[in-house]
Amino acid sequence: MYQKVKRLLDILISLTALVVLSPVLLATALLVRVKLGSPVIFHQERPGYHEKIFKLCKFRTMTDARGADGALLPDEQRLTRFGKMLRSTSLDELPELWNILKGDMSLIGPRPLLVRYLPYYTKEERRRHDVRPGLTGLAQVNGRNALGWEARFAYDLEYVDHLTFGMDLKIVFLTAAKVVKRSGTLSGADQVVADFDEYRKKGDTQ
Repeated sequence: MYQKVKRLLDILISLTALVVLSPVLLATALLVRVKLGSPVIFHQERPGYHEKIFKLCKFRTMTDARGADGALLPDEQRLTRFGKMLRSTSLDELPELWNILKGDMSLIGPRPLLVRYLPYYTKEERRRHDVRPGLTGLAQVNGRNALGWEARFAYDLEYVDHLTFGMDLKIVFLTAAKVVKRSGTLSGADQVVADFDEYRKKGDTQ
């Protein structure tokens, strides 16, 4: 029952947020265009509800700088100070409100990861796709990228198994506190956890 109410809340909240935050979205888009170039919005395919692939929308945070060989430079060299600010304040995530309105995502849920990770999930880990992915989630308020993969998936599955309005409300307040404090966020060269496919190939434990 709550799943239907949750979807209705997602529509109402995302639509309201898009309207209220439209000046912020416009100002951020203009700054991204000036400082980082175009396209302003970065699209990337991610697995969503029941592993259906959708295109995630974010403000771009990196330049298209290339080396002498014409290849893109490493992420840490293309991630500018402005891009780091967008990530630390979560402003780069605002376009995902459109994904929520469309039904690709929910306000709260496991974060949508990369498509290339799909073959490496265990049967239990795949259950994170039994709900819509979220703009924020239980793992994000308990460490975000600083968490090891096992801990991250444990939080995702805890959310799937205990999905309630009370849980969602708690995550909303904890997320707001972390955004204000700019805590629990790691990006670019500061990422300390290996990509999941590499982690699983090596048989690492974290």
